[in-house]
Amino acid sequence: MTSSLHLWLIPLVPFAGFLVNGLLGRRFPKALVTTVALIATLIPFVQVANIALHFSSLTLPYTEQVATWITAGNFHADFAFALDQLTLIMLLVVTGVGFLIHIYSVGYMAEEEGYWRFFAYLNLFMFFMLTLVLAENFLLMFVGWEGVGLASYLLIGFYLTKDSAANAGKKAFVVNRIGDFGFLLAMFLLIAHFGTLSFSEVFNQVAQHPEWQGGFLTAIALFLILGATGKSAQIPLYVWLPDAMEGPTPVSALIHAATMVTAGVYMVVRTHVIFDRSPFALSTIAVIGTATALFAATIGLVQTDIKRVLAYSTVSQLGYMFLACGVAAYSSGIFHLLTHAFFKALLFLSAGSVIHALSGEQDMRVMGGLRKKIPITFWTMTMAVFAISGFPPFAGFFSKDEILYQAFISPNGLGKILWFIGLFTAGLTSFYMFRLWYLTFFGESRAQATTAHDDHGHGHGHGVHESSWVMLTPLVILAILSGIGGWVGVPEAMGGHAEIAHFLSPVTGAAHEAAEGRSMELLLAAVSVTVAVIGWFIAHLMYFAKPALPAQLASKVRGLYSLLLNKYWVDELYGAVVVAPLLLISRYVLKGLFDTGVITGGGMAIGYSAQGLGALVQRVQSGNIRSYAGWLALGAAALLLLTYVGFGTHLLFR
Repeated sequence: MTSSLHLWLIPLVPFAGFLVNGLLGRRFPKALVTTVALIATLIPFVQVANIALHFSSLTLPYTEQVATWITAGNFHADFAFALDQLTLIMLLVVTGVGFLIHIYSVGYMAEEEGYWRFFAYLNLFMFFMLTLVLAENFLLMFVGWEGVGLASYLLIGFYLTKDSAANAGKKAFVVNRIGDFGFLLAMFLLIAHFGTLSFSEVFNQVAQHPEWQGGFLTAIALFLILGATGKSAQIPLYVWLPDAMEGPTPVSALIHAATMVTAGVYMVVRTHVIFDRSPFALSTIAVIGTATALFAATIGLVQTDIKRVLAYSTVSQLGYMFLACGVAAYSSGIFHLLTHAFFKALLFLSAGSVIHALSGEQDMRVMGGLRKKIPITFWTMTMAVFAISGFPPFAGFFSKDEILYQAFISPNGLGKILWFIGLFTAGLTSFYMFRLWYLTFFGESRAQATTAHDDHGHGHGHGVHESSWVMLTPLVILAILSGIGGWVGVPEAMGGHAEIAHFLSPVTGAAHEAAEGRSMELLLAAVSVTVAVIGWFIAHLMYFAKPALPAQLASKVRGLYSLLLNKYWVDELYGAVVVAPLLLISRYVLKGLFDTGVITGGGMAIGYSAQGLGALVQRVQSGNIRSYAGWLALGAAALLLLTYVGFGTHLLFR
């Protein structure tokens, strides 16, 4: 089995789908575009599933070198792919959830212009994401890292004529470049200190030197954190993700919920050997994750666009994953990444089904009463709401509580504080998710008084309708996974075997053993569920039992409400402190210095010089034979003079 894995085929097939639809899709009938896109995603999923079935027979880690890529002196980087337990989980998430979202997109994007272009971009994203996950070294990972950013930019700005979508795509691209700069600096330091970018070679060198603590390893880790905060939308580089909701809803589900935004978490776990040698870097990433989880959750409390609520929820849940990494509970972070892919993809796709039913409406204030009109969407989204809110036995309960428990028992001096903030954030999560649930599906319908628009601004008539089965089938499958997906990681304290932790232990190391015992884990889980119930009760009171209460409360705390509604004015602050000065410098200082001074001035100098030289040459090229003879004689005399001077100098110094 090991000799015939052909890992290179996994990303290559989606790339072939991109080429076929990208180059020829404009001329293809829609059915052929669909067939190419789905086959290009199904084949990698089948191959990954086959690897999973035979995984126990493999010798790991398994490396497959395709070619030597770069050789410069003692440095070399191979075009190589690697497979281990962590890689397999990520491959299953990317190909499995990715294939379901491709199926959903067939129905959701059926009437859109540029149908072929959408699926070409979606296949291109799959190629880069799979390259990122399979990469054997930092450099190849960076190719995938940059590639998913490119695909995200193309898909966010899919609606070319919509200014907000174009601006959102540019914002995502620019903000991610800041994080990518950190990744680049980390690679430069790795080359300087290790002479290689191969994961295995770097990690082996670290293992051979137990005396290496902090220092340059901390610097590398901090630069990697900068890269991770950009890709995974953490403070201070989270601002691109909410705006990315301008793209089609399937894009939000695939790229901005289940796969690309988890790349930062995956990268930290992949390089945990470096982070383990830097307590400062671990504390930094734990604080960033916890702060982001709380910060984004508070903003999500008052948002009215259904997709933006889910966007801030995604930022917050990614914060939990970073918290897990910060307390060195790497398997817990990957466990939550896995369950989050199920229920957050389901939330976005269900939101897309709601938007589709309302002919493009996204404002929850004009929804309501949809429970009986779109029952399948309602019940599937309900599964996701309970899962993300942390109710047992749904998937999110086991993974989120494992993170909180690991934070509580962490030897990190901030452990108890991080646990409390994470617990409070869990209560906020339950509240804003059930707020979304009640506003969307309960009460009286408020949709009749609106003028709905689709994703790119085209109006449609009303007539609430359930989605087609090509859209509903992925919802049902994801709903099942959101219900039972967490059972693979049930902790021993709850009667399980912590299978995820044991499966990942060859990569991440053994899970922490709790000195307090199983009773403490059960107690903390009970507290967490109680907090989730309280969040649900408050949402029920405000948005079902007493629907006038939210407006009354908002008027009493108008300042706080305005602060949250305007997202702490962070975008405005960045605009004033960062964007405006850069525009000022580029438009006036640099333009005046380089455009007017160097470019225009240099061009004029070259022009005048050419004119002067032309005038001189014009005098020489007079057409007068006697003048030509004179110049010829003068040149010959000058040549003889130079010859004699050179010969005399040679004799003098010989």
